[in-house]
Amino acid sequence: MTDAVSPEGGRPPTPPGNDAVLTEEDGAVLIITINRPEARNAVNGEVAKGIAAAMDELDSRKDLSIGVLTGAGGTFCSGMDLKGFLTGDNPTVEGRGFAGITERPSAKPLIAAVEGYALAGGCEVALSCDMIVASREAQFGLPEPKRGLVAAGGGLLRLPQRIPFHIAMEIALTGDKYPAERMAELGFVNRLAEPGGALAAAKELALKVAENAPLALAATKKVIVESADWTSAEAWKKQQDITLPVFTSKDAQEGPAAFAEKRKPNWKGE
Repeated sequence: MTDAVSPEGGRPPTPPGNDAVLTEEDGAVLIITINRPEARNAVNGEVAKGIAAAMDELDSRKDLSIGVLTGAGGTFCSGMDLKGFLTGDNPTVEGRGFAGITERPSAKPLIAAVEGYALAGGCEVALSCDMIVASREAQFGLPEPKRGLVAAGGGLLRLPQRIPFHIAMEIALTGDKYPAERMAELGFVNRLAEPGGALAAAKELALKVAENAPLALAATKKVIVESADWTSAEAWKKQQDITLPVFTSKDAQEGPAAFAEKRKPNWKGE
């Protein structure tokens, strides 16, 4: 087994049920590492189960505010394990979809830290995250049509929401690889890092996000994600349903108190 490198100050990496996916903590940040470097982190059943377990852990723990998803060995994820697919290995998890994430990601914010390839299902996994930090040498693409397949793990649904329609069509129909710098120009990538630095840059962003109240973060994500389907007539009511519990929470009292007392808030996620 190839271990992912522990972030400074973080707990040693541990497998959430199997060695194909490792998790480690840095404060309120859960770092999730796909750990099949010998297969360029291709998604098989064990990876899917491991990511789903990590999503469950992130969602269920009050002391965790945000997740960072990355890959071991210099590659994010090369997509579905085609050899496994041919032998009947199932890379999906009921209720969460392909890779244990594409149909239902964590309710809390997620950042993809991308080195090397994020192709096919790997690109769809990155698209399942809320932000993407990538090495300047990283490459993205949906090459499924080159293999007689279709990017049905959310790629065709999410890509046109993130970048201009005609560019999304080009990426999806050519199946070609596109460099991270071009994807950053299109707004697909939030931040670029030097080669080997994507995880550190993603952690820096995650720790900045994690300074904020966890209930407020989850509610903010929920409104942004779900409001795309709301009509103007229902938008304010639906937003209120999500945000009102935040305003009545203990953290909503802690925030103003900490500001008045000129101290760092002590968030409880309550």
